[in-house]
Amino acid sequence: MTDNRNKRASGGQPPRARVALDPARIAAYDVLTAVRAKDSYANLVLPGLLRERNITGRDAAFATELTSGTLRRQGTYDAIIAVAAGRPLAKIDAAVLDALRLGAHQVLSTRVAPHAAVTSTVDLVRAKVGHGPAGFSNAVMRRISEQDLAGWVRRVAPDPVTDPVGFASIAQAHPRWIVSALTEALGSTGELDALLAADNEPPKVTLVARPGLCAVESLEGTPLPISPYAVELAGGDPGAIKAVRDGRAGVQDAGSQLVAIALARAPVAGRDDRWLDLCAGPGGKAALLAALAAESGARVLAAELQPHRAALVQSGVRAAVAGIAGVIVADGTRPAWPAGSFDRVLVDAPCSGLGALRRRPESRWRRVPADIESLLPLQRALLDAALDSVRVGGVVGYATCSPVVSETAGVVGGVLAGRSDVRLEAAEPLLPWVTNAASAALPGAVQLWPHRHGTDAMFFALLRKI
Repeated sequence: MTDNRNKRASGGQPPRARVALDPARIAAYDVLTAVRAKDSYANLVLPGLLRERNITGRDAAFATELTSGTLRRQGTYDAIIAVAAGRPLAKIDAAVLDALRLGAHQVLSTRVAPHAAVTSTVDLVRAKVGHGPAGFSNAVMRRISEQDLAGWVRRVAPDPVTDPVGFASIAQAHPRWIVSALTEALGSTGELDALLAADNEPPKVTLVARPGLCAVESLEGTPLPISPYAVELAGGDPGAIKAVRDGRAGVQDAGSQLVAIALARAPVAGRDDRWLDLCAGPGGKAALLAALAAESGARVLAAELQPHRAALVQSGVRAAVAGIAGVIVADGTRPAWPAGSFDRVLVDAPCSGLGALRRRPESRWRRVPADIESLLPLQRALLDAALDSVRVGGVVGYATCSPVVSETAGVVGGVLAGRSDVRLEAAEPLLPWVTNAASAALPGAVQLWPHRHGTDAMFFALLRKI
């Protein structure tokens, strides 16, 4: 990124280097403000803002890096800013804090020259907030630029020996409670640092070539061995790809693809033509399931509670009509069909989403432990309803985009303990090419990880009605 400088001298003094307010920084700042003030999602706000302001190419890439990187490492930067400012964050104006976070990211985690990061942050505060806070921002940014990121972490983080969770929380920018939850989910593998580091890496865009509708070879990008239908997009807008526009391909994490593949590969004796996606929105798994179902003469009923999400499902499955029995608005906890109606059922349960922290950089700072507790009754009710909906001999796949034990092994174990008509079956053999995917919390279940598999941290358990 090349910064424009105002090099005019005034009053006979030597010219002071000055970074003009460039569109990329302004866009990133405005997204940070929307995330903080309106609980917006960066991945939804930023693309529209870039289009609206005609920010493209390197400037768009820079704005994306500034936005996502700042949000991912916000906890680390906040600890540093508090020390550099000599005051609690609550004593710093929120609009100024947004700019300081953006500036700290540039100084500590990008190739932007420190003087350019300092000056551009001060100019941003002056333009967006006012002249008064600009001097304060200048002082804070200059202090931040005195040390590199590693030096600051050593200064502000707890001792790694006496408080390893607290150190990891600051060093890797994850709330302490999430670090503890991920440690429990990993088990005694010693991979915590690798996982947290992977959460802080921006993910590549992964496409799915829906079988029978699109060949992997026809999509621009690199095929991924983790899924037979996955292609890593080299760059650009996925919406510019005709197969994506037509619904024959889509944007879908490879871990999400594996959930649908595993359910479709599970052995089922006898009739096998009625499949159900119990929580189908926004439709990625339903579309892949429908394509897989069509290959064997089966059809998928997609159910979704929220009408606007059901509309997304309808759009997503438009090319896989041969494998779709219908898309309906229905409460999955109160089945609108007779018991035992289906041969295969997918429960992609609403969850904390802590397995997709790479994709949703602000979510780690919004979630609290109570969010998970509030979801557990719904997750158990949905799994129970799915088991009621499947016939004897049929299978249910329970999936979450979260590795948290209470949402995964806890839900499955609790439901199994209350029923005598269900057994847990090994899911790993359904994906024999995927290695090191055993769940540490529930033997037989699959747990994917960003640092091991390059996917979101998807969980999948297979249950059979007996």
